[in-house]
Amino acid sequence: MPNIKIYFLTVCSLLLGGTITAQPKSPAQLYPGLFEAVQMNQVYADGKTFVDATPRRPAAAINKQYQEQRSQPGFDLRKFVKANFAAPEVDSGVFKSNISAGIRKHIDTLWTVLKHVADTAKGTSLIPLPYDYVVPGGRFREVYYWDSYFTMLGLEESKRYDLIESMVKNFAYLIDHYGHIPNGNRTYYLSRSQPPFFSLMVELLAKSKGKKVLATYRPQLIKEYNYWMKGGDALKAGTATAHVVRMADGSLLNRYWDASDKPREESYREDVLAAKQSKQQTAQFYRNIRAAAESGWDFSSRWFSDGKSLPTIQTTDLVAVDLNSLLYHLEQVIARSYEQSGDAKTAALYCTKAAKRKAALIKYCWDGKQGLFYDHNWRTGKLSTQMTIATAFPLFFNIASAQQAKSVAAVIKSKFVQPGGVATTLIGTGQQWDQPNGWAPLQYITVAGLRNYQQNDLAKSLALRWMALNITTFKKTGKLSEKYDVQHTASKAGGGEYPLQDGFGWTNGVLLKLMNMYAEPEF
Repeated sequence: MPNIKIYFLTVCSLLLGGTITAQPKSPAQLYPGLFEAVQMNQVYADGKTFVDATPRRPAAAINKQYQEQRSQPGFDLRKFVKANFAAPEVDSGVFKSNISAGIRKHIDTLWTVLKHVADTAKGTSLIPLPYDYVVPGGRFREVYYWDSYFTMLGLEESKRYDLIESMVKNFAYLIDHYGHIPNGNRTYYLSRSQPPFFSLMVELLAKSKGKKVLATYRPQLIKEYNYWMKGGDALKAGTATAHVVRMADGSLLNRYWDASDKPREESYREDVLAAKQSKQQTAQFYRNIRAAAESGWDFSSRWFSDGKSLPTIQTTDLVAVDLNSLLYHLEQVIARSYEQSGDAKTAALYCTKAAKRKAALIKYCWDGKQGLFYDHNWRTGKLSTQMTIATAFPLFFNIASAQQAKSVAAVIKSKFVQPGGVATTLIGTGQQWDQPNGWAPLQYITVAGLRNYQQNDLAKSLALRWMALNITTFKKTGKLSEKYDVQHTASKAGGGEYPLQDGFGWTNGVLLKLMNMYAEPEF
């Protein structure tokens, strides 16, 4: 039982004042020189292929042979790589749906198709997990952090409480071993996290397992909180460190951040080439790119200072509306866990943290004239000029006042509603988190947020539009996709760094949740 042993040793180490498990090496660290050559020369069309590949021999032997052969006449890099690495299997086409059986049957079957038990092959970038989990699908062969919450919404509707619990246990395992939940369970993702939905996952599990679950996972909830707030206490007003920003009035808010300032390994060539187009210092550009990847919105005009182009990305300058709404919820859940344990004093401490965050979020991110929540540029002291559907997060977490929610709903209705659902932004840049694309998690956040403030007609209209688009596409293709073109519903979604992916975990989860929420059998 190796995982239990590792867990025991880690806990003992922490109790004795030791450190969290040492991070395993990523492909760039394992294969210096070779890694850069493979990615820059596009040995594989998708940069993620090489970092997910399985080595056929130990890294030291591969590196030694590469150094010996690379300068020889006739050396063929592609042949060398294919002789030393096995590319990951392509999942597309493995599962072909029987459209006539219906979309509910399709989703129910996909839970099994997308369920994984961690690979244990030596030398791969995959971080083994002790319990089963559901992957998104396509090129995304590992578990992803924020994706998983929306996948779990569907698992709950399918009464797959076993998978919900196993995935929560996996995330707790990652927090215990690495101090946070990484973007995904790959070594090259360890330098960053993703939008912190763990507290919502724990709440979801508590619905089936009882409220004691909050206390059970309190240690991991607190560790996650400390990860996002690390260094905040020592900050002076108007400065930032890692994820934390001390605002001008002394309040603490958060931004997206990545511990690395190197190109993303899975998109190495794209980042190197993009950096050459930016006026920023190279390291700062990479940090902003990585921070946007942590946000999940990779990429979007939301992060661009000119609202148009990737070279102007400024993610780390922005206090993010969605991130701070999520951390508000995390503070509340920790408080409730202490209340349930009878520790009123510590509960009050976290309630106070949540109240201060709410006040700061409204002060710095609410624009009364526009009637929307915006990200706030902590360096300039001004609101971002980019309207995005992230404005719905304060409604989802009941942070907005009734009047603020009414104003947000009016703007969503007039500017964001599209034939296939709600728009992500109001700008088309060719990036995948901009027009014309719509995404399942943002549809759900918006619909549920509007419902919280009795904006029921608008919520239902958006839900029905999204469901109709998903189901119509399924009836034509037999698939559910990662994202959809909500503006031109007959068109295929595009943009981004890779082709449209099928599967798809969070699309399945949100669709099933909305279908049951609105008692829609299948259209």
